[in-house]
Amino acid sequence: MTIPRFAEFIIDDQLIQINAFNSANDSESLNHAPVNIIASGPSVLEQTFSPEQLSQPTIFVNGSIRLQDQYNFCNIAGYVISDARFISHQKEVLTRYYSGQPLYATAAVFESIAELHPDIMIKYHSAMTLLFPVDRPWGVKTNQPLFQKLSLKNVWLNRKKPLTSFFNDPNFVIDTEHKPAPIGVSLNITYGFVEAGTVAYVAAQLAFSKKASAIHLFGIDLLNSDQPRFYENTQNQAPSKLDKAIYERIVPSFNLLGNVYHQHGVTVINHSPISKNLFISLSPKVAC
Repeated sequence: MTIPRFAEFIIDDQLIQINAFNSANDSESLNHAPVNIIASGPSVLEQTFSPEQLSQPTIFVNGSIRLQDQYNFCNIAGYVISDARFISHQKEVLTRYYSGQPLYATAAVFESIAELHPDIMIKYHSAMTLLFPVDRPWGVKTNQPLFQKLSLKNVWLNRKKPLTSFFNDPNFVIDTEHKPAPIGVSLNITYGFVEAGTVAYVAAQLAFSKKASAIHLFGIDLLNSDQPRFYENTQNQAPSKLDKAIYERIVPSFNLLGNVYHQHGVTVINHSPISKNLFISLSPKVAC
């Protein structure tokens, strides 16, 4: 299966190329600094970020970028979107909050941005980076009308490869014994990320691949997934499927990620007061 190195779009007769993530690029390195990953759970509103935290590298996911209204994050290391549905459900987020921050997203997400926000892609494509799930590099099958509209040159593939096939790949750690299905984690998302049902899991793999010294997770609440995200209300709440995957996939995956990264010298700390008891403490000094 070919690993994508870029995706191309034609918008208004202009060729737009989005390059894939490559950890060998010095510009991608966090130089062993701690990184904060901010998800969209309601507990984020109860969090007070200190000046020290605001100066540390921060990675937003989906709608958490709205926190820029409340805090001055002076070191935005990334903005991660893995599900194209977010673009269609929250169309105003990019137009209001995105201004060229490093955006890491899947091919399907960039398709959606090209359709709904072509001006943003034209203006900021140099700040955009392609990420892909390892078991299906080109992600979901492209929408056929959009394919015709954008004249995408790449052939989008939808052949999903079993996660177990990466068991011997040194870039991944795969738990083939996990039930009901294998889980895994990437050691270098240059070669793809492993999905676990939440974009925060993608962001954590990105942080490790960018050489973070520690990964601090905020707003990964999980147990209150039926409630609106901190930027939503009951009228505009987007669907969530977290409740179906929490115990079978998400929590085991994060525990695997935490243990694997801990073995590589990177601590992972869950700061959510809602879900902290779901995660395994890695050591006395790395309490969740």
